Amino acid sequence: MNDIELKQFMEYQDEKKSLAVAYVLWAAVGPFGGHRFYLGRTGSAVAMLVLTLSLVGFIVSFIWWIVDAVLIPGIVQEINRELLEDIMA
Repeated sequence: MNDIELKQFMEYQDEKKSLAVAYVLWAAVGPFGGHRFYLGRTGSAVAMLVLTLSLVGFIVSFIWWIVDAVLIPGIVQEINRELLEDIMA
């Protein structure tokens, strides 16, 4: 591995998103969108946060939170793939 490849690898390791961290945030503050903030999905994270603050919205947010349990691996993989493509370009 040459110096450029090593630098790219180290940059990727520093910036990639962790599936474990995403799930910990999902479990701890998921209905408030914490995992989505971590994954850079700020718009939908704010939407979850606002929904959670109202009674009817909380029900919607709770369902969204459950669905996110299935979506998180794909989101993390997509973010990390895009990051790798940007670093390698």
